[in-house]
Amino acid sequence: MTSSLKRPAAPELQITFLYFHDVPRAQEFYERVLGARLAIDQGWSKIYALAGAAHVGLVDESRGAKRASEHKPVQLCLRVPDVDAWHAWASAQNVSNLTAPRDSAQLGIRAFVFDDPEGYQIEIQSVLETTTA
Repeated sequence: MTSSLKRPAAPELQITFLYFHDVPRAQEFYERVLGARLAIDQGWSKIYALAGAAHVGLVDESRGAKRASEHKPVQLCLRVPDVDAWHAWASAQNVSNLTAPRDSAQLGIRAFVFDDPEGYQIEIQSVLETTTA
């Protein structure tokens, strides 16, 4: 059976919503540490532009569809041109649970992680440069 329906137009942007106990604290962190720009202010939901059409929404858990929890099974990953410069910046910002940058030949990346104020893990990665002889 074939359908006469056509796939709708592609999405215009992507938003990953994270739920927080303290949205103003999260806002300050995402603006100061990640340089995120507030794109959409919905009051109790603040949507920040991260890269291209990728956005993160910081939601007041008392108003949103979900609740903040201690267990954070979500990682926000940002690909950057210079992971070591970002590591130096993150270190100077005294972020929690900062790891050293590590290379993964299997994944072809150099990356490190740290936590936001409520424990969501953020990974910063660059493409691993390969040398040819």
